[in-house]
Amino acid sequence: MIALGIDTSCDDTGVGVVRDGEVLANVVASQTELHAEFGGVVPEYASREHTRVIDGLVERALDEAGIPARALDLVAATYGPGLVGPLLVGLSYAKGLALGLGVPFYGIHHLEAHLAAARAGAGGLEPPYLALLASGGHTHLFDVPREGDYRLLGATRDDAAGEAFDKVARLLGLGYPGGPRIAKLAEQGDDRAVPFPLPLKGQEGFDFSFSGLKTAAARFLEKGYRKEDLAASFERAVVESLVQTAVRAARKLGRDRVVVAGGVAANARLRRRFAETGLELFLPPPELATDNGAMVALAALERVRRGEPPSPWTIEARPYAPLAEASHALDVE
Repeated sequence: MIALGIDTSCDDTGVGVVRDGEVLANVVASQTELHAEFGGVVPEYASREHTRVIDGLVERALDEAGIPARALDLVAATYGPGLVGPLLVGLSYAKGLALGLGVPFYGIHHLEAHLAAARAGAGGLEPPYLALLASGGHTHLFDVPREGDYRLLGATRDDAAGEAFDKVARLLGLGYPGGPRIAKLAEQGDDRAVPFPLPLKGQEGFDFSFSGLKTAAARFLEKGYRKEDLAASFERAVVESLVQTAVRAARKLGRDRVVVAGGVAANARLRRRFAETGLELFLPPPELATDNGAMVALAALERVRRGEPPSPWTIEARPYAPLAEASHALDVE
């Protein structure tokens, strides 16, 4: 089967074409320069830019894949979570395209799409495993005992991990996006020079919290710590929070495999640190780590393989949409 997937959940417009799990095309129109002067995404500007480029991007993806639109078996798009204006652009376009072609439409949860990208990179990873999703908008830890069953273990209580990187990067005058810029500056610093606290140290659950690290960064900056040391120590604190929480959950549940997905999965320190834990680590290919359309198409094809029906045409954009709403909550004793 051939699927076209669209993601407009935030600031990048992503369109991908996938045939039976093989990515034929994956094109992304970045809005980084558009939002850089604001230090973050301006939703109205993002919506307008999605509207401006989406039609041409779909044509480009089909051309790169060598697939005419009439050959598509289904069309999919992210319905949430994300920014409601941008979500509406991609969702409405995808519904119209599917209706015009007379093919099924699948609304895909953004986090499920990230997991599908990681599974594709792992060559057909089978449950059970833990899934850590960390990006600019999300930080969640799930147990996945069966395919399609996502049981929420913990989530951020405030800022997402990627959001914290962006905010601290602004404090340091590094610009947007923050994650790659902090990582680059951190290479020149001492990661133990600045005494960042470990968020939620000693908790019994598996939640995350990063807003306190941003506040601490501002205080340390005022005290005159070197920016290089601050960046390295901040990065270390975020990574340790993510890794240590995931490891505790793995031991509690008896899991020996962890999938790490989302834009923060591209962080080299995070990858190295997980490699030291003894857990078997699965990561998406670099080109599928950040938001893109191919991961949406991959998730839709997984749904078809599981025998799930298409989404109703009435499906709406959901800026707040927990992944666990489609499966089960888990009470960890």
